[in-house]
Amino acid sequence: MTHTLFPEIQPYQQGMLAVSDLHAIYYEQSGNPNGQPVVFLHGGPGSGCNPGQRRYFDPHHYRIILLDQRGCGRSTPQGEVRDNTIQHLIADLDALRQHLGIERWLVFGGSWGSTLALSYALAYPAQATGLILRGIFLSRQSELDWFLHDVQHFFPEAWEKLLSYLPENERHDPLSAFAQRVFSANPTISEPAAIHWNAFESSIMTLLPVAATGEHAINAQVELARARVQIHYIKHQCFVGDRDLLAEAAATLQHIPTVIVQGRYDMVCPPLTAYELHQAMPHAEFYMVSDAGHSGMEPGTRSALIAATEKFKQV
Repeated sequence: MTHTLFPEIQPYQQGMLAVSDLHAIYYEQSGNPNGQPVVFLHGGPGSGCNPGQRRYFDPHHYRIILLDQRGCGRSTPQGEVRDNTIQHLIADLDALRQHLGIERWLVFGGSWGSTLALSYALAYPAQATGLILRGIFLSRQSELDWFLHDVQHFFPEAWEKLLSYLPENERHDPLSAFAQRVFSANPTISEPAAIHWNAFESSIMTLLPVAATGEHAINAQVELARARVQIHYIKHQCFVGDRDLLAEAAATLQHIPTVIVQGRYDMVCPPLTAYELHQAMPHAEFYMVSDAGHSGMEPGTRSALIAATEKFKQV
């Protein structure tokens, strides 16, 4: 059975939650105010949430919570990397849960959001009614090396375009080279570099090329914030370090109902990680989508994710 997105909806509440003296995070609620709570964790790191993500969930059943993580989207200060680690994000999530008066909630995360969802559930297992995880990423060095080097074996054109922005003597270390530019105080340096950096990931997101839908305005400040947060996290191995999230999940999360959805041809977060997570969590339902890449909006992946949200209505 193929599942399609639910109709577009508008939030019934939007707010800002101060989570420190420096940071405030944007959040919104839509759907049924008295429904089953679900929180959506966006990827990146740095991407921010968007209206299409509300559409994975039946608005008559779910109380749908979306948020922009520290430094992302509408959270302030935009692009701020001080006091911005995965530990801060985990604490922010639970602060938001308490702020909204929610006892327990379903946690849905894709790509970097899957790392954050797992890490949140490990820190607060009693608060997670279930996990829906897509495009699994655990921030191991091998995964970062894939994204910043090995993926060129499949996308040589995209890799060459990324490196072409840099002088030849800096191409051996594109992460440092782009970091130097993206964190420049001069916007004529930082903003074009950020746009170029972000375009690389966008170009390898789907199994099949996405047809252009016409010109759209590029918000340089949003692009810069996204690139700064992402590069900050990657340079610090996403603050996961040497933690073995697979072993921790195997030991701690066996009682939490879980669905794992993975694109067979995911070039951002290769399928091996999802397979290994399922080995560590054999109770989880595991769906390898045979005709999908990384994007959560490719038809097979989208259908599997909506099927999961429908399933969790019964849990």
